[in-house]
Amino acid sequence: MRTFQGVAELEQAVGTHLGYSEWHTVTQDQIDTFARGTGDHQWIHVDPERAAEGPFGTTIAHGYLTLSLVPMLSWQVYAVEGIRMGVNYGADKLRFPSPVPVDSKVRAGVELRSVTPGTVGYQVVSRVTVEREGGDKPACVVDVVSVLVP
Repeated sequence: MRTFQGVAELEQAVGTHLGYSEWHTVTQDQIDTFARGTGDHQWIHVDPERAAEGPFGTTIAHGYLTLSLVPMLSWQVYAVEGIRMGVNYGADKLRFPSPVPVDSKVRAGVELRSVTPGTVGYQVVSRVTVEREGGDKPACVVDVVSVLVP
């Protein structure tokens, strides 16, 4: 994990790749729990028998499940000391270029795109790329927008 001593030090890293998270295995239990929480019970996610006959040969994680892993994975990459709080502000340019089959391992790489002063703190934009072990394309690419309050 990379730790920055304040926003000024973080600003120095704009335009650089900050590192990678640990690998995380996406299980069927996690997929089923996400389906229950969101009401999205499409067979490609929750019916292993039917999905075995489908285009991927197994169940796949919901795209938004993959996106929901971004905070957990990003927190493993970097932290900023000396702030009171950080809040999610939104996301830009979200894409799901490839599926995440059940029992896949994923990790996130984080590139710091910008740090901009705002009215309540600093707006931070990070490009997060979630990759699947052995995959040839990313599973998720998103520009995450956060606000850090010193």
